[in-house]
Amino acid sequence: MARSSESTERQGQPRVGDVVEITGHRVGDAPRFGEILEVIGTPEYHLRVRWEDGHESIFYPGSDVVIKPTRSAASRARRASA
Repeated sequence: MARSSESTERQGQPRVGDVVEITGHRVGDAPRFGEILEVIGTPEYHLRVRWEDGHESIFYPGSDVVIKPTRSAASRARRASA
């Protein structure tokens, strides 16, 4: 069974400021986007997210989720691997 962290674009935990994208569940559904405000728990994490419509919720990522690092997070990852 795939863990939700394997659906992220980079290995490891999501970080504050990363973007959550949920794919549409039906044909024609638009994806939803949100910004991670807090990562809660390890290793099975859940997230406090501010969605593009302005509301906030606690979110448990599933297989339909892609977590995209912000530019600053991507820069940190490149520096750490160098």
